[in-house]
Amino acid sequence: MKLTPKVELETRMKRFTSAMGTQYPDWELCAVVGGINMFYLTGTMCDGLLLIKRNDAATLWVRRSYERALIESEFADIRPMRSFRDIADEFGSLPDTLLLDTANATLEWLTLFSKRMPFQNILPIDAILLNIRAVKSEYELGFMRHAGAEKDRIYREVLPTLLHEGMSEVELGAELFSAFLKSGFHGVCRFSMKSVDSILGHVAFGDSVLYPSAFNGAGGMNGLCPAVPALGNHDRYLKKGDLIYLDINEGFNGYHVDKTTVFSYKTSQNEDTFKAHMHCLELERLAASMLKPGAIPSEIYVTILDALKDEYRDYFMGAKGRTVPFLGHGIGLLIDEVPVIAKNFNNPLEENMTIAIEPKISIDGIGMVGSENTYLVTSSGGVSLTGAPRGLEVV
Repeated sequence: MKLTPKVELETRMKRFTSAMGTQYPDWELCAVVGGINMFYLTGTMCDGLLLIKRNDAATLWVRRSYERALIESEFADIRPMRSFRDIADEFGSLPDTLLLDTANATLEWLTLFSKRMPFQNILPIDAILLNIRAVKSEYELGFMRHAGAEKDRIYREVLPTLLHEGMSEVELGAELFSAFLKSGFHGVCRFSMKSVDSILGHVAFGDSVLYPSAFNGAGGMNGLCPAVPALGNHDRYLKKGDLIYLDINEGFNGYHVDKTTVFSYKTSQNEDTFKAHMHCLELERLAASMLKPGAIPSEIYVTILDALKDEYRDYFMGAKGRTVPFLGHGIGLLIDEVPVIAKNFNNPLEENMTIAIEPKISIDGIGMVGSENTYLVTSSGGVSLTGAPRGLEVV
């Protein structure tokens, strides 16, 4: 297993406490309960609680499994916990206010915790954690670069060997999933959005990508069944002339990259479909060129909308009537992170942020064209971690 180095954890904690001091100058105690945030700051995911004191060392309290946490984590202070009583016994008195990642703390959890450690006030630290995770270290970028290179390789080398007429979306998804796992990918797609189940991403043939979806993205899908609207459909079979829409979210060692590529099966598409696709590639390149430190996400979004040809406006980023109001999203330990390339996102970009840019256009009766790649924000513009935007290639 690749363990997060101690120096990496120490750097992350320093960045976090510095950001805490900026937003909450008088803070005394904060708690982290979400698995992703806990992993980011400690190197392990466990049933437990990370308590961080302003003027003292942080402590990771672990209910299950304490032994696993000791194996996986280079964090300095890990202690076993049977119940919240063990934590309460360590405190003589409590501050009035607890700072908490409230998006991950359920009401049930808070009720149980408050019985042993009652606080007068609870304030959120979710935005702080999102913002420090948005800027990647070289350690983190190493995983994302590896994942991006392998994903691009699998699209180029493996995908064409898997395709055959009459195969279902699920069959192709299963073959791709196996290929990604064998390549070392971590096998899950993690979102901050609640109630999102994702297996690999979207695998869609033809206009099945236009099926209504509760997922907040440009593409839709029938899914495996109404209870599991994920991956693809058992009853949609590949035929000559189909678009093959692959929006794959896989990653390596916890760090995701996002890439969408659209292929044409066995024959070229008509001129209108090809032109729509190439326009998406133009928009992606334009957006990528603006991914520089100091750039404002909302201004990038407006620039792309201004460059969008009028005939595509009702079909940009989704099926007509079901488009989504963004162009791209931050990505890392979760697929949907900050910053978001959309209106009202006005915090300047910072160097080493990672952002997936995904201009897409739907075509009634045909499907969806477009592209998506994951970019690194640099002083010279976005550098793709997942390969170049690709034309509507025949496979």
